[in-house]
Amino acid sequence: MKLETRYSNHPEDSKFYTTDELRDHYLVEEVFVDDEANFVYSHNDRIIAGGIKPVNGGVVLGAGKELGTEFFFQRREGGIINVGGKGKVKLDGEEFEMGQYDGLYIGMGTKDVEFRSEDKENPAKFYFNSSPAHKRYETRIITLEQAKKVHLGNPENLNKRTINQYVHPDVCESCQLVMGMTNFEEGSVWNTMPAHTHERRMEVYFYFNLKKEDMVFHMMGQPQETRHIIVKNEQAVISPSWSIHSGVGTGKYTFIWGMCGENIEFTDMDHVDMQEMR
Repeated sequence: MKLETRYSNHPEDSKFYTTDELRDHYLVEEVFVDDEANFVYSHNDRIIAGGIKPVNGGVVLGAGKELGTEFFFQRREGGIINVGGKGKVKLDGEEFEMGQYDGLYIGMGTKDVEFRSEDKENPAKFYFNSSPAHKRYETRIITLEQAKKVHLGNPENLNKRTINQYVHPDVCESCQLVMGMTNFEEGSVWNTMPAHTHERRMEVYFYFNLKKEDMVFHMMGQPQETRHIIVKNEQAVISPSWSIHSGVGTGKYTFIWGMCGENIEFTDMDHVDMQEMR
């Protein structure tokens, strides 16, 4: 397991960052690495985000000094959405088969964790979020069909989309992790605009299904002090609680969002007046 640590950044410092510094602190350029559990540990609410891509065999999830525990999920919970080919996740001897866009919630206390792909030519790509937990909830598969659907936006504003809520109080109990995937209608490219912040939770966005030549301009920063980060396919952005998190793509894309913090109320957000943004 590879685990890179990212420290929290004050908004007053962040507004002076260069393009390279913004990318160093907030962008995760490489999420999937062959035969690796490749993670970033953020001190923003201590979320862990990254990818597991088993190609030539199983990838076992361990623990290290950074977690200070005997095993990864000793004091954590996790969520996975598979964005690749078919795969399997083995948890304490029980196997969970995961097709493309299937989700899996992993409860606290799970000890032995292994990831595998069915076909090395079309490997599974398990996108992963984990947050600290205080009690165990049931480990379970959540398919795309079982995810709660929320339809938002309109064609006139280029933001017609469906929010698929996987780890969410109406679907799957968790301590503080909330996770889902947003799909766009043809011709829509804007996400989460009008923008908002949520002081009580941070968020990570993972962008994928972009063509090689396309990109997303991810908007971040305080509402009156905005910046942007250019994001390519299968890259992620860390969004602190004080930052907006919105984006527009040069073509069609999909993104997975994961949140953790004080609560699991999806609608707990502080909306930003578009006329006040700078």
